[in-house]
Amino acid sequence: MPAYLVIHPRGQKRDDVLIEGDDITLTIQGSWAVLADNEGVCLAIPSGQGASIQRVDPPEELADQAGALNK
Repeated sequence: MPAYLVIHPRGQKRDDVLIEGDDITLTIQGSWAVLADNEGVCLAIPSGQGASIQRVDPPEELADQAGALNK
């Protein structure tokens, strides 16, 4: 299950956010990063906000991917 960690700059005093779900996608639309699932937009972040977005894979998915690469 894909998950994305949104990290805001410290000076903004905002909480970091973890967005996760079975069908989460990250797309860039103009100057916006848009996280959505099959029901619509979950979160949209303007590029000027300075937030970073990291994909976070659960450890078991990483192990499965590594095993598939070693075959």
